[in-house]
Amino acid sequence: MTELRLILGDQLNPEHSWFRQQSDHIVYVMLELQQETRYVCHHAQKIIAIFAAMREFARQLREQGHRVRYVQLDDPSNRGSLTDNLDALIAYYQAVTFSWQLPDEWRLDEQLKRWSATCAIKTITVDSEHFFCERHEVSAFFGQRKSWRMEHFYREMRRRERVLMRPDATPEGGEWNYDAENRKPWKGHPAPPDDHRPMHNHTALWHTLTALEVPSFGEAHAGDFRWPLDRKEALGGLERFVRDDLRHFGDWQDAMHTDSWHLFHSLISFALNTKMLSPREVVANVQAAWQRGEVPLACAEGFIRQVLGWREYVRGVYWAKMPGYRDNNFFHHQRPLPDWFWNGNTKMNCMAQVIGQSLDHAYAHHIQRLMIVGNFALLAGLAPVQVHEWYLGIYIDAFEWVELPNTLGMSQFTDGGLLASKPYVSSAAYINKMSNYCSQCKYNPRERTGENACPFNALYWHFFIQHQSALGHNPRLSMVYHQIKKFSPQEHENITQHVKNLLIDIEKL
Repeated sequence: MTELRLILGDQLNPEHSWFRQQSDHIVYVMLELQQETRYVCHHAQKIIAIFAAMREFARQLREQGHRVRYVQLDDPSNRGSLTDNLDALIAYYQAVTFSWQLPDEWRLDEQLKRWSATCAIKTITVDSEHFFCERHEVSAFFGQRKSWRMEHFYREMRRRERVLMRPDATPEGGEWNYDAENRKPWKGHPAPPDDHRPMHNHTALWHTLTALEVPSFGEAHAGDFRWPLDRKEALGGLERFVRDDLRHFGDWQDAMHTDSWHLFHSLISFALNTKMLSPREVVANVQAAWQRGEVPLACAEGFIRQVLGWREYVRGVYWAKMPGYRDNNFFHHQRPLPDWFWNGNTKMNCMAQVIGQSLDHAYAHHIQRLMIVGNFALLAGLAPVQVHEWYLGIYIDAFEWVELPNTLGMSQFTDGGLLASKPYVSSAAYINKMSNYCSQCKYNPRERTGENACPFNALYWHFFIQHQSALGHNPRLSMVYHQIKKFSPQEHENITQHVKNLLIDIEKL
């Protein structure tokens, strides 16, 4: 009477109720799959990190007395696809029941649904026990509203979960959101933290992946690998961040600098999105640090908003709007990604820094993703699906449920305003304020047109001129269009011609 239970590569939660009891009649199935290495081209570190963590998770389950069937990528019995492997394993074990935790990606959810409809044995789904919300709570909250503003949902989550709340149901400090206090450029002080994450040698795994010609890009760093292997390491990273760096996170969470690729960011997103860490324990740890007086309220609130608010919110948008959300393209952008997205070889120093960092570390923080790479992609009219697939592949923490709404909705405005109240774009002025990238760049951030002018400037104004019929009525953009009205016809022509030349030679920027 064997039951097979599937554990996906982003379901590495040893605290799940499945594991509270050991039974010889239950076999946990973990699969390294060709289909999962090829639906987009992934960063080498992402593939290594997930497979290494899966193998360690299986080892620890066995150590606890659980039966585990782990099928490696080079195992002769590996059929390549998820469902082919499941059919073979059900037959091998003569299983009478097959169970799985609900996947967080639409494509896997659909694949398992279709397969289970024809499966000859009993199938059971259970919750992953990870998120604060069920899949469809966000869509139920917003109902038929035309715009889904995260802030409204976030306040409801604060009330419901009693996070940073006074006994009278008002927010601590009297304000819901302290984002305005968390936008300071970093000038070198305080000193950024060293990288204290444990180091691993995954050279043997990387040799296997390369021998099997698994497609990838970016630097593998297999011999000096820094992403966490299991929950113990993930907890250590969380505790160190809360103790040492959280107090600085708020002030400089939007800052960018060539002297530090992560500044005061937590680097826990990979562990969180593979479920080594629970969002509840992350929020609880941050709130406790504020209650002990160790961090300012603005720091604690800013971090908690990302986890309790934004993370739950974008997951809700994903499940409410898929699969059609992927195909939204409000501005009808179609331009292919320049080749330098894959190697960082561009004269725009901000793009070179962020893409180079991403290729080296498989990581960039939210402002680097949104206001550097995403900003350029939207202003230059790059094809949103290509932008989405690049983000999904390059970042260690990118799983589609969280990456797709962030990239297509927040960054590329493909839904026309469901998620974001305006396109998140800027000229060079913002980049120059929040980073030191411009001081080391070929292009001048203060020039709008001309050979040495920063491309972001003309692209910015051209974007709003080009899309005035769609955006001109947006009250949040009134200052932009007020400024455009002051442009002379010659300025309009100069901007238009300069952008035309930029986009013709986009590979040479």
